[in-house]
Amino acid sequence: MKRPLGALLPALGAALAACSLAPDYRVPDSPAPAPAFQEGGDWKQAQPADSLPRGSWWTIYQDARLDGLEDQAGNANQDLKAAFAQLQQARAEARIARVAYFPAITAGSTVTRSRTSANAPTYSPTKPIIANDFTLDADLSYEIDVWGRVRNTVAAARAGEQASAADLVTLDLSIRAELASDYLTLRSIDAQQDLFDRTVEDYARALQLEQNLYAGGAAALTDVAQAEAQLETARTLAADNHLKRAQLEHAIAVLVGQPATGFRLEPQPLPLDTLPPVIDPGLPSALLERRPDVAAAERRVVAANAGIGVARAAYFPVFSLTGAAGFESTGAGSWIEAPSRMWSIGPSALLTVFDAGLHRAQSEQAHAAYDEQVADYRGTVLRAYQEVEDNLAALRQLDLESHSAAAAVTATRKELQQANFRYKGGVATYLEVVTAENASLQAQLSSHDIQTRQLTANVLLVKALGGGWRQGMATPGGGAAAGAP
Repeated sequence: MKRPLGALLPALGAALAACSLAPDYRVPDSPAPAPAFQEGGDWKQAQPADSLPRGSWWTIYQDARLDGLEDQAGNANQDLKAAFAQLQQARAEARIARVAYFPAITAGSTVTRSRTSANAPTYSPTKPIIANDFTLDADLSYEIDVWGRVRNTVAAARAGEQASAADLVTLDLSIRAELASDYLTLRSIDAQQDLFDRTVEDYARALQLEQNLYAGGAAALTDVAQAEAQLETARTLAADNHLKRAQLEHAIAVLVGQPATGFRLEPQPLPLDTLPPVIDPGLPSALLERRPDVAAAERRVVAANAGIGVARAAYFPVFSLTGAAGFESTGAGSWIEAPSRMWSIGPSALLTVFDAGLHRAQSEQAHAAYDEQVADYRGTVLRAYQEVEDNLAALRQLDLESHSAAAAVTATRKELQQANFRYKGGVATYLEVVTAENASLQAQLSSHDIQTRQLTANVLLVKALGGGWRQGMATPGGGAAAGAP
């Protein structure tokens, strides 16, 4: 039994509407790492899962002032506000693209009075030369998405929106990590400043002592000069440390959205025995999957893949449905009446026959854009593994260095003590004391520097893992970190 044509048309239209010329999408293959990180931990190929909650990861450092600064940054950082505005633009662009799913309907009205030329081809002696024309109509136009051009355009816009959202999270993570690193470094600088201040006081007393001894004939002028040079060098280092602190404080002010002028953080020296939170190197691969920059790169591949479908659709005709309905009359009195009704409806097709290679060039451009995004995605994954490896290695090596540095501090203090005994006993010159004092100062500064680098590497490792953390992360004391997600 034959089915009527009217019954087949909807099915045919549905079949055509399901057509898409975009390649079947799959996440690009990325270079797989070794079964385990070189620095420890089991990992697998990244699969973006950036929508998982990250929590306030900075609370693992258990510093209320840092928590307050992070809250300020989340609310007032201008770079974050700009990135959020970019996300709003991407969302609007996605909504604009979705408009093509629906027909466009316009309405209009015109009232004209015109005179026909007596020499025009359409002139007729039976018709008046001057006439009125009153129209009121609505027009409809709708593109039938046979080749998936509209759907792929919407898919590209939606993927762009998701990439923009991931970019916002990436920037948020970067800013918060930078703030945590700067703040912890500031506290370490405060501790170094305490060391410099004590050193300047000690060297000032030593200079006074040498001046008194020289005045009494018990010390050489070179001893006074050495003590004075040592004091001024310490003062120079202390002043330079003040400069570093001021610049770091200004950087923190910008991160929290405040003018550097007037922004002040009271000194809060970081104890030298403060250790970074212990991070288990056996991390699950899910943490790397949560990196928002990996997600953003992957979604740009999605957008580029959809762009290929849009470019391919340009080779085929564009099918549209157009229609109009309304009223038209020569007089206002009969304008809105049944005899003045008029309407039209019908399909249309438009095919570009010659474009001098435009469509081919656009297709090649779309394929090249896809290849670019795939390469960017793979590069992002490689950099992600590198960052994790770098900071795991840094934490392991710096832990070894911290023990050596602590031993050096102990040894130089003993050396200084012995040098003072020898100088007071008259068996050593003051140069030996100066050398021992400088060695002790450098050992303590090195120990502070290693502590700062440890904390920075700790922050960067959390950032490299996407900002999230698993339960059970321990603090140096062995307990769970307060506020850790």
